[in-house]
Amino acid sequence: MKFPKPYTLKQIAEIINTPYVGNDDFPVLGMNEIHVVVPGDIVFVDHPKYYDKALKSAATIVLINKEVDCPEGKALLISDDPFRDFNKLTQHFKPFQSANQSISDSAKIGKNTIIQPNCFIGHNVVIGDNCLIHPNVIIYDDTIIGNNVTIHAGTVLGASAFYYKKRPEGYDQLISGGRVVIENNVHIGALCSIDRGVTGDTIIGEGSKLDNQIQIGHDTVLGRKCLIASQTGIAGCVIIEDEVTIWGQVGTTSGITIGEKAVIHGQTGVTKSVEGGKTYWGSSIQEAKNELKDKAYIKRIPGIIDQLKNK
Repeated sequence: MKFPKPYTLKQIAEIINTPYVGNDDFPVLGMNEIHVVVPGDIVFVDHPKYYDKALKSAATIVLINKEVDCPEGKALLISDDPFRDFNKLTQHFKPFQSANQSISDSAKIGKNTIIQPNCFIGHNVVIGDNCLIHPNVIIYDDTIIGNNVTIHAGTVLGASAFYYKKRPEGYDQLISGGRVVIENNVHIGALCSIDRGVTGDTIIGEGSKLDNQIQIGHDTVLGRKCLIASQTGIAGCVIIEDEVTIWGQVGTTSGITIGEKAVIHGQTGVTKSVEGGKTYWGSSIQEAKNELKDKAYIKRIPGIIDQLKNK
């Protein structure tokens, strides 16, 4: 998430009431999760396991719960609870805005686009030309939709990320301030849910087609011309490259990459990154030809046992 204008380290520290290490006027341009940070961004870290990764990341401002040596060219915000203070920044720069009508006055809707009854279109939504939005579609704030997009009934774009920190009193949600971006010529079936990014974008690439009842988690990037069949669940921060085919009831873990033109057979559990150009099946995932070969060997076991008995 980029801020509406550049801020200084001192200004950001005053918002969250934390001490800092660095020049008062050190520039702060935005905030992001560690996998998408760029110079000028704030990243937060609250566990020693990830200190080194955060300090060496592209982010130039690190919101951290321990006083450490500040890397050259960077700045630190010292907090007793970086998770809480990251949420404070999200609430400050992207506060929730309630709606008082079905289609916000700030929404922009392109030429020849049809919005069927009972849809909700939030603040700052942009919908391109020649789109068809069927009844009961919910489009949360800041969603961007390209041209020639079809979205079927009951789909929800832009709900919060499933991202929680466990505390003694219960689970604390990381507030989502990102967006959903749907590129041109995408088809989304009925009853799909595509969550917004925490601070970045969840992206559905140009020409991709989604069946009914699909869940796509926060900050996932789906490439161009992908096909996803029904009841598939894609976790957060997944990269799915171009022209991937995923059949029904597939589930993935977070933070993995599925390579270009891979094919994932139905009910596969994708527990790790996989190369493109191959076909996969099983749980845990492996190449389909290997799985089928293993099953063929297993079927031969009774015959082998009979041969041993007859010797």
